[in-house]
Amino acid sequence: MTTTIEWTEETWNPTTGCDRISAGCDNCYAATLAKRLKGMGSAKYQTDGDPRTSGPGFGVAVHPDTLDAPLRWRQPKRIFVNSMSDLFHARVPREFVGKVFAVMAATPQHTYQVLTKRPDRMARILNDLAWRSSVYLRESTLDLRGPAREIPPWPLPNVWLGTSVEDQRAADLRIPALLDTPAAVRWLSCEPLLGPVDLGGWLPCGRCGARNPCLRRTTTTCCAAASRPASGPSTG
Repeated sequence: MTTTIEWTEETWNPTTGCDRISAGCDNCYAATLAKRLKGMGSAKYQTDGDPRTSGPGFGVAVHPDTLDAPLRWRQPKRIFVNSMSDLFHARVPREFVGKVFAVMAATPQHTYQVLTKRPDRMARILNDLAWRSSVYLRESTLDLRGPAREIPPWPLPNVWLGTSVEDQRAADLRIPALLDTPAAVRWLSCEPLLGPVDLGGWLPCGRCGARNPCLRRTTTTCCAAASRPASGPSTG
């Protein structure tokens, strides 16, 4: 679905719902929007979450009927995966995560932006050779028009994997897990930035996760981005 988020072009929500796990989840736009969408009768937002950590319409749910959406988008797009959820939430089955990755593998014309506050689970899943084999198996069975496809390389070159860093504690917990995750591109979201973050000389590099001499300039950029009004999400 077309979105007003300035750093992407489309959103794709094969799962919806989440639970708060840190201060960066306070005032979650997705939880507020899910409550409204539930009241409007939107079918994807009828699962209620735990009121202590989630809310009306924001319980974790998977939507197999939306998996094929990127297969129908012929023109290349930059796609934010799960603007209304976290793909690596514990209640999203590994098998379903594999189905999402199979679609991404089958559509190399698109660039996918995946963002999680649970990079530890992401690292465990993506480093699992048996799970990776299941992704290739599912990708090979997708009914796509056109010439036969070559086996996609790993990590998938069109998938960017990122994590949210709102304060120093989150950085210390999540960045090492992100660096342990096989990824063609790694990225950080610094929104909301709740305090100063010393990255300790480490910045996830797009190709290798190596030390980056531009740490201070990048940190300043994150601070400036956090001060801007957040763009509105899309629920597609």
